[in-house]
Amino acid sequence: MALQDLTGQVAWITGAGTGIGAGAARSLAAAGMHVVLSGRRRDVLEAVAADIQAHAYPVATVTIEELDVADRDSVQAVAKRIIDQHGKLDVLVASAGINVKERNWHNVSLDDWDRVIRIDLDGAFYCCKAVLPQMIDQGGGLIINISSWAGKHVSVVTGPAYTAAKHGMNAMNESINMEAGIYGVRACAICPGEVATPILDNRPVPVSDEDRAKMVQPEDCGDIVRFLSSLPAHVCINELTVSPTWNRGYVAQAQGLANNTKLAP
Repeated sequence: MALQDLTGQVAWITGAGTGIGAGAARSLAAAGMHVVLSGRRRDVLEAVAADIQAHAYPVATVTIEELDVADRDSVQAVAKRIIDQHGKLDVLVASAGINVKERNWHNVSLDDWDRVIRIDLDGAFYCCKAVLPQMIDQGGGLIINISSWAGKHVSVVTGPAYTAAKHGMNAMNESINMEAGIYGVRACAICPGEVATPILDNRPVPVSDEDRAKMVQPEDCGDIVRFLSSLPAHVCINELTVSPTWNRGYVAQAQGLANNTKLAP
């Protein structure tokens, strides 16, 4: 299977200031793509853009579009500006997402529930909705929704709002393939387990530096995004799950099993 040359293609990355979004932006720019960085904080977007430019990635250009993906009118306006400037949009990476510290049923607030759903699910929907007409008109395109292990497995760790948002994202993602695949549009939900990104800072139980070092890293996810973008247009990876080899959930179960085995007669 021959991979595509991405030189000159256009990618729009939301949540591009940190974490998986920033990793995706760097990796796609390294492949020669024009990358548009979106996020709520201009300073972190500028830092990512400066890093990309400092590495002199071949023929890549970087532009910034400040955006709160929960603002549906702003999403439409940004998508229109990108398409007007470049005349096309080849890849959308919907990576904007949050979680809150007080996230479980006994302490999650109504306002925090709304914030998580508005950004993690509604925001991704607004972005997909904004780019689909262009991708259909141009005869193809790739949408990558950054979901989560929590989009496949219900867990107390991530809380009901984030879990519900990511389950919804996975269902939404596949509905794109069902309806837009006949026009050459492909959608992939990447479902990472623990990734060493700033979202971990909002965990109720702090994550140690030692544990973070064993996790999937943002650049790992960036390389996965680049691989998906390079696949031939006739290949659709509907969903991709990635986790650390040192999967802390599995480790806890394995250690419990080992302890029980030692106690068995």
